[in-house]
Amino acid sequence: MVKTILVFLVIFSIIVVIHEFGHFYWAKKAGILVREFSLGMGPKLFAKQAKDGTTYTVRMLPLGGYVRLAGLGEEEMIQPGQSVGIILNEQDKVVKVNTSEKQAQLEELPIQIDHVDLVDEMKISGYVTGQDERKDFEVDRQAEIIEPDGTIVRVAPKESRYESVSVFNKILTNFGGPLNNFILSILAFTIVGFMLPNVPNYSNEIGEVIENSSAEEAGLLAGDRILSIEGISTKNWNELTAEIAKYPDKSVEIEVERDNKQMTVPAKVSSSEMENGQKVASLGITIKKSTAVLDRILFGFTATWNVVMMVLGALSTIFTRGFDLNMFGGPVAMAQATSQVANEQLVDIIWFLASLSTNLGIINLLPIPALDGGKIVMNLVELLRGKPLSQEKEGLITLVGVVLLLVLMVAVTWNDIMRAFF
Repeated sequence: MVKTILVFLVIFSIIVVIHEFGHFYWAKKAGILVREFSLGMGPKLFAKQAKDGTTYTVRMLPLGGYVRLAGLGEEEMIQPGQSVGIILNEQDKVVKVNTSEKQAQLEELPIQIDHVDLVDEMKISGYVTGQDERKDFEVDRQAEIIEPDGTIVRVAPKESRYESVSVFNKILTNFGGPLNNFILSILAFTIVGFMLPNVPNYSNEIGEVIENSSAEEAGLLAGDRILSIEGISTKNWNELTAEIAKYPDKSVEIEVERDNKQMTVPAKVSSSEMENGQKVASLGITIKKSTAVLDRILFGFTATWNVVMMVLGALSTIFTRGFDLNMFGGPVAMAQATSQVANEQLVDIIWFLASLSTNLGIINLLPIPALDGGKIVMNLVELLRGKPLSQEKEGLITLVGVVLLLVLMVAVTWNDIMRAFF
């Protein structure tokens, strides 16, 4: 149990942190202020602010991490009516605003906020303790804010915020997270490729023909390339297996290339029945495997693409068979999968990490508000309109997306529990 939890935390944290680093990298490239890059969640254990204004934190709960981009769904932390302490420089500009009672400093000037604008005006107005006259203070564009938990972040003037960059840079920033998940998957599968004795190349070439199978009866041989089934082209293993799956217990015409010669052979596809009563078609062939160094490197790309096509294929069934909760897995399903992998070899754990990273990348690209894909849709709408939606409309759309995701998450988790324990 302990081993399963540790493996789960390590895999989940790597995938999420790499995802968030993608947003972090492209935001930096676009000139967006990244206020915080955190490893873990919850109470702060350590914090260090870099010269570029980003505060790097380590937090107590080892559950991935997050980035805070200035202007991207982040509410301002200083509001009218709030009591804070400010520190002025020699030019009487505010260089620090302390919202934490635990970190009070002697040189602070205590005031009650009446008006604050740290985006356009860069001004704080309020009443100094013990005085009746309202005072205005100009805020330095690199001033710092001490948050209630003691974390120090930089203020975010308009030019450093997400909404101020081009639509192209917004799209890159939002796409950066899923992109990193795909890169992680490619690297992890490449490592797997060098750990395995051989790797599948996902071509349409037959690796082996199983004895007493439909393929053997049809006269198919190892090394044959299956060009088409019933006239439908099969250029790779995914297309090949997809076509075979359409014909359980049916006869088909298979176009084969052997020794640079093409021929057509008839074959009857066999089938086996699963527990749910669904038939699974089988021709009785295995994928070709290779030990070549180049194929091991390419395995990172082909295996990632294979997972992408499998996930997209599963999602596409929503439009053909209807919505099915069993297609999705939540924390319970992930914990079950991790428990199975945790007792396997390292290569199985890395394979699981790569597959999960690809899944996260695809799911995040779904055009659902609050997900990266939903944000990219907003960016495209802005591109077409020539201006972004109002903050009120965008906030409402995001709220609807969050509610839908929460409902889906609860439903998926409940479904996982029912499948696992009842």
